[in-house]
Amino acid sequence: MKLATLKDDSRDGQLAVVSRDLKTAHIADGIAPTLQAALDDWAFIAPQLAFLYDELNAGRARRSFEFDPGRCMAPLPRAYQWADGSAYVNHVELVRKARGAEMPASFWEEPLMYQGGSDDFLGPLDDIVLAREEWGIDFEAEVAVVTGDVPMGATPDEAFRQIRLLTLVNDVSLRNLIPDELAKGFGFLQSKPATGFAPLALTPDELGDSWRGGKVHLPLRSVWNGRLVGQPDAGVDMVFNFPQLIAHLAKTRKVRAGSIVGSGTVSNKDASRGYSCIAEQRCLETIEHGAAVTQYMRFGDTIRIEMLDEQGKSLFGVIEQKVARLEA
Repeated sequence: MKLATLKDDSRDGQLAVVSRDLKTAHIADGIAPTLQAALDDWAFIAPQLAFLYDELNAGRARRSFEFDPGRCMAPLPRAYQWADGSAYVNHVELVRKARGAEMPASFWEEPLMYQGGSDDFLGPLDDIVLAREEWGIDFEAEVAVVTGDVPMGATPDEAFRQIRLLTLVNDVSLRNLIPDELAKGFGFLQSKPATGFAPLALTPDELGDSWRGGKVHLPLRSVWNGRLVGQPDAGVDMVFNFPQLIAHLAKTRKVRAGSIVGSGTVSNKDASRGYSCIAEQRCLETIEHGAAVTQYMRFGDTIRIEMLDEQGKSLFGVIEQKVARLEA
């Protein structure tokens, strides 16, 4: 099934079920008021949402209405946890190679992961509002999963069974703030502003055969200022799958329902597939020519992120954001 959260002037929005073709929707407040409420009692709530989804797809839902992505918040407008991995080690290798740093062998054996801010996510059409261009504004196209309750010390197999939903992410980075923050030894903070999300979160069965091995085997498209700049396959070169990422997060703590775990920037070794973040293109330019040419995003720039199924239909809806200046 496909779920969305609609704006209703509250912090957490209103849960809705959306048809498979993304044309109609139905408020689900008679079942669960919010997506977090559904996740908290998933075994009881999910079958009821699935029934409403079937009715909606069959044209039998009595109070359906036209689906408008402009009404959407992030599927979880705020979450108990947002942990972003770096499962595409090719991306990490390029970044380190561009600055002449060695690639530790451990990076191929254990995931990198950081904990981001989860109190204020952006909806799919919300502007990326920032104060200064010179911070190095970059998009990062990713896939993410939403979990149920995962026990401490869970194995990847146990973690796999707790994957409730999948969605797409624009994990915005401020590249010129990152070096000083990392140099302090405490990781990202100001260099990671609010994260944007696709309008829809999907149960894994919606992906059919494209969901296998804990990975999504479909291209992730990034269109920057109207130009397609990347369509790497999210199932290729993903060194750590989602069950492994979740198990890594749960090694020393419980992971509660509604936690979001990101894949990191989707990246293929085949450079002809393009890029899912500007930094990667700049790294390739530096490696090949000794200096980066491509500039980071400017005020007024747009980024569109989308994943299509094998029939060319949008699965999660579209992230389409504009970079805007923070008004004083």
